[in-house]
Amino acid sequence: MDISHSVPHQDIRSGAFTLGQAYHCFPQGTIHLAVVDPGVGTARHAIVVYAGGHLFVAPDNGLLTYVFEREESAQAYRITEDHYFRKPVSSTFHGRDIFAPPLLG
Repeated sequence: MDISHSVPHQDIRSGAFTLGQAYHCFPQGTIHLAVVDPGVGTARHAIVVYAGGHLFVAPDNGLLTYVFEREESAQAYRITEDHYFRKPVSSTFHGRDIFAPPLLG
């Protein structure tokens, strides 16, 4: 389910606010994939965060700011197992290649 396609292009603050206002409306156990990533191709990390009974997959660029502020405890992990990435990894489309690669049989 798409929360919004109204976040202005590359506006991390707006994306963080939108996600922070919406995620708690979903049941615990929901996996939220959030990508507003003007730093794609840079040294910023891809992360998975467990907070408030939800999982978040996102770039480590401030997009989860409101989640961290709202939830008392959060566990964050860097995504490093590159054998799961779509190959070749594009320098401009980590949303497809790292955050949500297609599953291959």
